[in-house]
Amino acid sequence: MNKVFKVLPLALLISGAVHAATDNPWYVGARVGGTTYDNLDGVIKGQNADKDDWGGGVFVGYNVNSWFGLEGGYTYLGQADYDSDGFEVQGIDLVGKFTYEMTDSFDLYGKLGGFVAFVDNDNVNDDNNNLAGTAGVGVEYFFNNDLSARAEYQYYNQVGKTESPGESDVHFYGLSLVYHWGAPAPVPVIEPEPEPMPEPVPEVVKIEPVGAVLPFAFDSNKLTQRDIELLQPVAKQLVAYPDTQLYVVGHTDSRGALEYNQKLSEERAAVVAGYVGDHFGIDESRIVAQGRGELEPVATNDNEEGRAQNRRVEVFVPGFEINQ
Repeated sequence: MNKVFKVLPLALLISGAVHAATDNPWYVGARVGGTTYDNLDGVIKGQNADKDDWGGGVFVGYNVNSWFGLEGGYTYLGQADYDSDGFEVQGIDLVGKFTYEMTDSFDLYGKLGGFVAFVDNDNVNDDNNNLAGTAGVGVEYFFNNDLSARAEYQYYNQVGKTESPGESDVHFYGLSLVYHWGAPAPVPVIEPEPEPMPEPVPEVVKIEPVGAVLPFAFDSNKLTQRDIELLQPVAKQLVAYPDTQLYVVGHTDSRGALEYNQKLSEERAAVVAGYVGDHFGIDESRIVAQGRGELEPVATNDNEEGRAQNRRVEVFVPGFEINQ
C-alpha cells in the first residue's frame, strides 16, 4: 500500500483547482497503452515472467464541479506471461478525478479510488476477485469544448491474492480520447434598451443691435462718402441675418416750414433705404423708412452746432437672440 500513499498527497494538491477547460459535465472515453507488472508475490513470485503487455479500456465520468469528478469504467491490464500461460488482470475502476487547469487548453489531473480486480491464472487453474487501491496522474488537452485527449499513468496496488492465483502491482501508461457533452444551453443575453439621448440644449447667442447716425447738410438729401462708411456695419448685419429688419428715420432742423421739413426728412430716409436695398440686395419688405421732420431734435436749434446735430438720419437694426 506504500505506493498508494505516495500518490495521495499529489491528488490532494490537485484538488485545490478551481476551473475546468470544458463546461460539459458528462464525458465518455477510451484508452489504450502499455502495462508493467512488478512486486510479484505468491505462486507467481520468482517466476521468469514477461512483465510487459498492453492494456486498455473504456470509461464514463461526471464532473461534479469545476475541479472534482467521478469516473468509472472497465480496464484490461493484460497479463504477466510465464510457463504456458500467464497471470491476467481486468476489472472495474471507480475513482475520484481531481483537476487543475494549467491553461485554457491543458488540464493536469489526478485520480484516486478503487479497482475491483478479476484475476485469472491459468497456469495454476485459479482465479480471484479483490478490491485494490488505484491512483494516477495525467495531462489532458482540449481540442474544443467537446473533444479532448489524455496522456496518463495509473498505478494498481496488490492486485490478486498472495497465496493463489498470485499477487502483483500493475502500472498502466497510455493515451485516451474523450468526448464531453451535457452543458446547459447558453442563456441568451438580452441587451437593455439604450437610454434615449437627451435632447441637446440649444445654445442661445445674443446678437447685439447695430445702428448709425448719418449727418446731412442744410436742405440736402444727398449721401456723403462718410455716410456710406457709417452704413457698412449695418449692412453687414442685414446680410448676415436675413430675418432682421432695418429701421430708417429721417430728421431736420427747425429752419423752414413744418410741412417742408417733414417732406425733406422722408426724402432723406428714402435715400438711405434705397442705397441699402440697391447696394446690398436687401428686400424693401425688410426696410421700414419714415420721416419725423423737425419734431424730434437731439440738440438745440438756437445755434448752428445744434442744428447740424438735428439734420440727420438714424438707421437701426434691433438686437435679437438665436439658438445654435
